[in-house]
Amino acid sequence: MSCVVVRRLPTVDAETPPVLVLPPFVGRDDVGRLSRDVRARLESAGVGTVVVCDVSRVVTGGLGLVDVLARLQLAARRAGGRIRVRGPSPELRALLGLLGLPLEVEREPEQREPPLGVEEAVEPGDPAA
Repeated sequence: MSCVVVRRLPTVDAETPPVLVLPPFVGRDDVGRLSRDVRARLESAGVGTVVVCDVSRVVTGGLGLVDVLARLQLAARRAGGRIRVRGPSPELRALLGLLGLPLEVEREPEQREPPLGVEEAVEPGDPAA
């Protein structure tokens, strides 16, 4: 009697990077605590990973926020990872581009551009655009 062994690929869950949500008011005094949070998240997730810094709730902006993000990127690099910015305002996005900081920003669908994998429904009899 023989036994047939069926080999399958292992089930792998998609890894989601750890997220650090920045508080509404961020200043230079918060850099030490936030840097420790970034390093802790990187250590728990593994070397070479990304920590997503959600700035969508941040009220304070300008160069102060850019300074905090640059310091968080430095702390992440020292720990062997990097940060990715989620939810920046258009002003912050423009300021980051103007200063040329090597911060990765999560891509958001542009206005009038459907998200990937979504198709618009077409009704029969609709005129061609």
